[in-house]
Amino acid sequence: MPREIEGTIYYEATEVCEKAGISRPTLFRWLKRGLLVRMHRDRRGWRLFTEEDLNKIQAEATRIEIDHVLVDPKGNETQAGTGRPAGHTATETRYANR
Repeated sequence: MPREIEGTIYYEATEVCEKAGISRPTLFRWLKRGLLVRMHRDRRGWRLFTEEDLNKIQAEATRIEIDHVLVDPKGNETQAGTGRPAGHTATETRYANR
């Protein structure tokens, strides 16, 4: 349950994970990598998250990377640097070309 401290609403890690749809290890891995610049803690040393923090975490949870997939002008996806259709292995491509 969110807490209000000096007019600011804070969430605990469990609440943030539930709202973002991620696991605690994922949250802590992102924090270790520097997703949030500033951390808030309560008197016990537990992490607290503001609404702004929650929004950043939710944005990270829904971010989609497609760096490894290229789309040609015809709309065909290929694995970057291979020329193979996206999602195919080298073995599948070799046997398909026989």
